[in-house]
Amino acid sequence: METGILNLTNYLANVIMPTISGLFFAGAVYAFSKGREWQRFSHAAFASLMCSGILRLFESFSQAAAWNDPDRYWLALMALVDWVGNVMLPLYAVVQIFLAVLHFAGLLERLTVGEVWVRNMVGAISALCLSGIMRLAESWIKNARGVQ
Repeated sequence: METGILNLTNYLANVIMPTISGLFFAGAVYAFSKGREWQRFSHAAFASLMCSGILRLFESFSQAAAWNDPDRYWLALMALVDWVGNVMLPLYAVVQIFLAVLHFAGLLERLTVGEVWVRNMVGAISALCLSGIMRLAESWIKNARGVQ
C-alpha cells in the first residue's frame, strides 16, 4: 500500500501537476493577448507548480529515514531548509533581478501594458518563451530514466 501511494504521489508531482500548470500558463498568455483577465490563470498555474513542489517535498520527507528512526523529524527539517535555500530563494532572486532591470530601464514608467501593441508584443514573447519551456520539459520527461 505504501509503495502505491508513493507511486501515485510521484506521478502526480512529476507528470500531472506540471502539465496542468503548462495549460494554465498557455491560457494566461492567450487571455492576456486578447486583453482579458489573465491573473487567475497565472495564479492557477503557479498554484499547480507549488502543489507539484510540495508533493515532491513530501516524497523526499517520506524517504529521508525509516519510520522508526529518531532523526526522522530532523532530517525532514533539513530537507525543508535545503529546498527553501536551493529552490525558492534563487527563484525569488531571479524575479527580483528581472524587476530591477525593468525598473532601471524605465520600461514600466514609459509604457503601460494597456496599450495594444505592447500587450501584443508581450503576449507573443510570453507565448514563445512558454512554448520553449514546455518543449524542454517534454523532452526531459521523454528522456528521463526511472531512479530507484
